[in-house]
Amino acid sequence: MSTDSLDGGGDDGAVTERQVRDRLDRVTDPELDTSIVELEYIDEIGIDDGEIHVAFTLPTAWCSPAFAWMMATDARDEVEALPGVTRATVELREHMHDAEINRGVNERLSFGAAFPDADGDVAPVRAELDEKARLARQHDATGALLDAGLDGKQIVTVVHDDIEFDDDQARVWVRDGALAVSVDADPLERYLEKARATGLVDDDHPELFRTPEGDPIDPESFELVRHRTRSAGVNMSGQGSVCDALHEARRAADRPPLSSRSD
Repeated sequence: MSTDSLDGGGDDGAVTERQVRDRLDRVTDPELDTSIVELEYIDEIGIDDGEIHVAFTLPTAWCSPAFAWMMATDARDEVEALPGVTRATVELREHMHDAEINRGVNERLSFGAAFPDADGDVAPVRAELDEKARLARQHDATGALLDAGLDGKQIVTVVHDDIEFDDDQARVWVRDGALAVSVDADPLERYLEKARATGLVDDDHPELFRTPEGDPIDPESFELVRHRTRSAGVNMSGQGSVCDALHEARRAADRPPLSSRSD
């Protein structure tokens, strides 16, 4: 199986490694809410015409099977969304459940079929992690608006229609359209992604930012909500530091093999 170069062309319409890596960049470690490309989990990208093979390794061999399953299925689905890709296969390496996960993901089984002894499906786990990510991203988004000069009373009134995106900038209107501030679009776009995933955009309440329980924020409680959303980010950041250390140790040149399973 050939591997396309990172600066691969694509002039002939062929899928390039850069395109695949860009799609994988949309896949996050659900516990850390950080791209698996940024975390350097990707070991190999193989391209054979429209068939793509992605191999990745997690920081530990005992990472939650549910988390590993989500990353593997998300990677498969993101790559298969690329025009020109006929099939994507995913290979999780050096994990205590890599055989079950690789078989299940590549044979399109459900998590329950791959793990018949598991207590439930991954959907509730994903929903819980999406909610934690939503809180952490809300903290970043409201922080950007505070830095732009808005106060808490203004921020809690912002609705989706108050935001206009223009490339890497976002304009946010407040005071019934009488005032607008410009901020980096990234924190707002990231927050909106998780707000949609957790069902907070298309409901009966137009307010964009919410309490951890999903309710509109009382202006007098804005700082308390900010504190609670900060806790979610701190928790993810702390877990990320642990994973970074484990990841670095796992990739050390002198470490022994973590799996004795032969292919």
